[in-house]
Amino acid sequence: MTSDAPIRTDVPPSGTGCAECLDAGGWWFHLRRCAECGHVGCCDSSPSQHATAHWKETGHPVVQSFEPGEDWFWNYQTEQGLSGPELAPPGSRPADQPVPGPAGSVPSDWTRRLNR
Repeated sequence: MTSDAPIRTDVPPSGTGCAECLDAGGWWFHLRRCAECGHVGCCDSSPSQHATAHWKETGHPVVQSFEPGEDWFWNYQTEQGLSGPELAPPGSRPADQPVPGPAGSVPSDWTRRLNR
């Protein structure tokens, strides 16, 4: 499935981790990249769910996984997976970045703090 939502292949990701978690000293489980503006946010399993918050604040509904080896897209508006073009590099967080991350910010009881 494809999307009518804008996908910009020329916009690089905003960074290597969730922008809001990094600013607040938080942590994430997995990362998602906005296919329109490049914002990197944390997934819905993460405590703060910043990727979904970004969609709600901006109206940018399509994200791509920002995890190594994953290239799938998701449309929050339609709640459907879809295919899309290759986005500007890098295509994922650094492979040596821990999951969850970032290093040094993840609590020891992180598995109990995930949203399920």
